[in-house]
Order: sequence, then structure tokens, then C-alpha cells
Amino acid sequence: MRIRVLVVDDSGFFRRRLTELINGDSRLEVVGTASNGQEAIDQVRALKPDVITMDYEMPVMDGITAVRQIQQIRPTPVLMFSSLTYEGARVTLDALEAGAVDYLPKNFEDISRHAEELQKILCERIVVVSRSGPRRRPVPVSGSVVTPDERAAATPAPVSASNTAAAARRSSPRGVQLVIIGASTGGPMALQQVLTALPANFPLPIVLVQHMPGTFTKAFAERLNRICQIGIAEAVDGDVLKPGHAYLAPGGKQMLLEGRPVMRVRVVDGDERLNYKPSLDVTFGSASRDLGGKVLGVVLTGMGSDGRDGARLLKAQGASIWAQDEASSVIYGMPMAVAKAGLVDEVLSLEKVAPRLCEEFS
Repeated sequence: MRIRVLVVDDSGFFRRRLTELINGDSRLEVVGTASNGQEAIDQVRALKPDVITMDYEMPVMDGITAVRQIQQIRPTPVLMFSSLTYEGARVTLDALEAGAVDYLPKNFEDISRHAEELQKILCERIVVVSRSGPRRRPVPVSGSVVTPDERAAATPAPVSASNTAAAARRSSPRGVQLVIIGASTGGPMALQQVLTALPANFPLPIVLVQHMPGTFTKAFAERLNRICQIGIAEAVDGDVLKPGHAYLAPGGKQMLLEGRPVMRVRVVDGDERLNYKPSLDVTFGSASRDLGGKVLGVVLTGMGSDGRDGARLLKAQGASIWAQDEASSVIYGMPMAVAKAGLVDEVLSLEKVAPRLCEEFS
């Protein structure tokens, strides 16, 4: 059975172009189009699509409002189209918080200059989005600091028996000096949920690797810094890692870690042949050289297997690896890869990651 897609955009040309590309894949079928958010809501009710592609700026009702209402009426995976600008990043993060699963550049030349490759990337992303797990209500971002009441309201209640097997084989990461957290699809809101739950006096530095374009990471770091109690910034080459602070790898770059004489960040261009910039494998691998068993690696939701090879290097040096469970992952790819490779010490639902970090280190 084909995946049924609803295309939403105020540009007739863009709707036609998307429809051509999507219908050119035998796995997919465009079942309807809409020119604004209100039409999209009406079409969702009538057509019950499997996936929605959504523009942001439209008349009558914008894309973010539409996404939010659709998730209330009939939760449906949404792929947003975004401009690769600082303002586009802010809008896209709002859309992800509203319930969108993933995003792509609206300027197709930012994806690929070749029609066949463009169609492959677009259609594969739609297929992946169609398989996404349950959308979870993120922590609010309305204020400069998240209150305990807001956090309690935004965090799902713990599942009492979901981690019984993992709990039985916990390996306490003694001597850890650094936490590295990596994610891809679904990661921005997962990271937001974890980081907003950490206290200002969290005793370790944290390094964050999120697959994102270079124009997005600065806006994402600023957003997190505004709503979290720990300090968060986009990493700069030479940053010395401090407790109670998190450092987000810049998009389009690779982030390396040094442990001598102090822990610091190195930001480099990296090899163009690598699929991900930043790559969790690269950051994990660099940490294994100087820090080894002093690292706790945490692999969250995301498609692909980035992090598996780096986790293997860390494990060889005595490090501990935690992974998000399938039930709470938007895309169970990256955490599944490390779990299937036998590299995981503990499997956790998303809502339990921050409490476990606090339990272990605070």
C-alpha cells in the first residue's frame, strides 16, 4: 500500500513540483493539496493522509498553527519546508515544537542540483517520517526560565515497567568527567526535554551533537540557553569545557574533543566524504583517544547509524553508553544501531534520561 501524502503550500508551482516528484516514487501517492493551513486541516479530516508536507508562510493560516491544530485533531507526521536562514531556523524549531517530525530546505538547490538525487532525498525523507513514533508534548518555551510546574506538566509520567531489563544490567559510569549526547531526526525536541530538566549546578560539562544545517545550530543553542537552567552555547574552537554548561556542535562542521591538559573543543571543517556534519562518530571517536572511560555517551532518536562506530571506540576504552528506547524515539535508527551492536549499558525512555543523569551525577 502506498504512503498517502498531503502537500500544503501557497505556491501553485511548488505544489505541482512536489506532486510530480512524490508521485514519481512507487511507494508514495499525493492524495490531495492545500494552499493554506485551514485548507490543510479540512483535507486532513477528509483524506486522512499518512504524511503531510507543510510550508510555513501562507495566507489564512500559517503552517505552525496548522501543525499544532492537526496534531490535536488527527495526529499526522509532518515534514516542514524551511529556508536555511537564521530566521528560518527559528521558525522551523517552532514547527518542531508544534509537532512536526522533520524538515527540508524549500530551495531545492540547497538539497541537490540533480533531479534524480533530489527526488530520492525527498521521497526517502517522507518514507522515514511516515514511520515516526508518537509525538510527545515538548517543554514550553514561553519564558526565559522553565518553572517546575511547567516542566511537570510537559513531561510524560514515567512508565513503571518499561526499563526493567535495562535496570537489571545497569553499569554505573564511575569516574565520568564528560557527557556526550547525540541525536538526529526528533532530536531537537528530545534534547530540549532532557536539558530543561537538568539543574543549574549539574556537575559535568555536556557536549551536544545534533544533525543540523550550519544556519540552524546558533538559533537552536540560543533557544536552549533561554529555557534551560544550565548554560548552553554553540561551540567555538578552543572552548574549555566547564561543569553545568553544554556545547552544541556547529552545523556543517566537525567537533573534536581534547582531554589534555584540560578538556576543550576543537571545531574543524572535517572530511567532505562524511555523510553528517557534525557527526557523532567523529566526536565519540575523538573523545575515546584522550578521555576514554571518563565519558558517558548518550544516543537519542534519529535515523541512520551515526554514533555506532564511535561508541565502539569508546566502549573499547571502558566508557559507558546509554540509548533511548524504541517506544519513545521519533525515529528508532541511531539508538537501535548501537543497541544491536551490543554497545549499550542502559536503555532508557526519553523522560527518564534526565532523571538518570541527575541520579548518577548530582
